[in-house]
Amino acid sequence: MYDAIVIGAGPAGYVSAIKMAHLGLKVLVIEKENAGGTCTNKGCIPTKALLVVAHAFHDTKEKFRRYGIEVEKVEYSFKKIKKHMERAILSSRKGVEYLFKKNEIDYKKGTAVLEKPGIVRLGDERYEAKNVLIATGSVPTIFPPFDEVDGVWTSDDVFKMDELPKSVLIVGGGVVGVEMANFFAALGVKTCIVELMEHILPSEDDDAVEVIKRSLKILKVEVFESSKVRSVEKTDGGYRVSVQTPNESFDLDVEKILLSVGRKPNVEEDVKSIGVKVGKGIETDENLRTGVDGLYAAGDVRGRIMLAHAGFHEGIVAAYNIKGEERRVDLSSVPAVIYSSPELACVGLKEKNMNRERHATAKFPISANGRAAAMGEREGFAKVVYEKSTGKVLGVTLVGPFASELIMEGTVAVKHGLTVDELAWTIHPHPTISESLLGAFEEAEGKAIHL
Repeated sequence: MYDAIVIGAGPAGYVSAIKMAHLGLKVLVIEKENAGGTCTNKGCIPTKALLVVAHAFHDTKEKFRRYGIEVEKVEYSFKKIKKHMERAILSSRKGVEYLFKKNEIDYKKGTAVLEKPGIVRLGDERYEAKNVLIATGSVPTIFPPFDEVDGVWTSDDVFKMDELPKSVLIVGGGVVGVEMANFFAALGVKTCIVELMEHILPSEDDDAVEVIKRSLKILKVEVFESSKVRSVEKTDGGYRVSVQTPNESFDLDVEKILLSVGRKPNVEEDVKSIGVKVGKGIETDENLRTGVDGLYAAGDVRGRIMLAHAGFHEGIVAAYNIKGEERRVDLSSVPAVIYSSPELACVGLKEKNMNRERHATAKFPISANGRAAAMGEREGFAKVVYEKSTGKVLGVTLVGPFASELIMEGTVAVKHGLTVDELAWTIHPHPTISESLLGAFEEAEGKAIHL
């Protein structure tokens, strides 16, 4: 008998299994596809591997001249780009498998069936455990008319392409849509985004979105907001798409369509049949218990914050509770990153959601930062949302170089209730982009030195 069986080897599942092994538990992990889950194999890792190439290619063509570097001919090989992506995936996947072996975790591939609490079937074999963790992740959302024609890409299968299309329509201007638009457009693919909401990246502040929209315009991406696809017809050259915008309707001929309108929890029928409550996803308490004795759930399958690093956290919380040490999930300060160019990262309260009587914002432009000037970067800013009465930092939004790395300072501030005064009096290295955050904290305190 195992102490725990983990169904799913994605971020929540594999991290939980490793933590449980650290805590002295005997663990079995069952995964129907590949170790690392969606993040490693169909999401975070392949996307970022492609974006590294796309940003480098675009910078070589457009920025190097400003640096005084003359490059006569810049070309790329998609075959080699794909190999780079596949190496990144394999490295991450093998890393997870190595950690299973290192920590003496049993790992089996196949489709697990939860027959009843504590009993999991894999083929003809049955395994028993005191506890079971459901970490089956999520799947792309697909709906009419896109499920009525063949060959429409989702975020799960776009990485299977063997060559770049000449044109692509991206339906959905969220994180995945914007990142993939950056990739395709930077490599010369005619790219169009259709977004149903008032603007792309609808959960972000307007000023941050405007910076990203300007960068997409430079890449010649067409963006149609408050718009929708009315119909899709397969043609010899790809697809004919009928698009409805606020002002007009028109047909668009494209070679490929990428549907990127989000994901939904992957809750299997066997889990539903044993009495687990399912709303948007599997419902749990703060300890990640489902209400069925010995059954836990973590990660995307809960349908809360569907990010890999939130899954990591939930997996660790589940591990401690399975061990018998009570821990609670805290998703109050989960950073989010968009790997566009420039990058956008945020944590905590946004300006659009703040109470203007109790809260205030302070902002510092990237254009006033010395390191950014040396890099030839002018687009972006650091913005802090804080409580007027105490100066407590409630949220941070960054747009610019290294935003994905710098957001951790904001995350620590939000998580631990630091004040703008405490952060303004913290020495930041010079010259660095991090001084933009310092400028925002100084501005909140009274007046930024470099503004």
